[in-house]
Amino acid sequence: QVQLAESGGGLVLPGGSLRLSCATSGFTLDYYAIAWFRQAPGKEREWVSCISNSDGNTYYADSVKGRFTSSGDTAKNTMYLQMNSLKPEDTAVYYCAAQFRFCDGSASSYDHWGQGTQVTVSS
Repeated sequence: QVQLAESGGGLVLPGGSLRLSCATSGFTLDYYAIAWFRQAPGKEREWVSCISNSDGNTYYADSVKGRFTSSGDTAKNTMYLQMNSLKPEDTAVYYCAAQFRFCDGSASSYDHWGQGTQVTVSS
C-alpha cells in the first residue's frame, strides 16, 4: 500500500539548517507530486512547498521562499526538503503528502500522508 515516512526533524538553533526526507513506497513516484505541509500548535496546517515529478515544477510559500528547497531522488523513492536560515516561526510538525501528477496548495487534495516529523527552532 502507499506509504510515506518523514525523517530528519529535530532541534536546531535559529539560522541553522535541517534536511527532511520523505521515503515513499507503494506507488510510482515519477508520476506524483510531493508537497510539504507544516502545522504549529494551535494553528491550521500550512502548505510549505510542492514539487511535481510529473512536470518538474516546484513551488514555495512566500514565508519560505529563498530559504527552503524541495528536491528528490526518484530512483531512491525519496524526496527532500532542505531548510536553511531557520527561524523560530518555522517550528512545527512537518508532513509530506502525495498527489497524482500535479501540485496543489490545498491539503484536502492530497490522498496520502506521512506521520510527520517535529522541527523545533529555538535558542
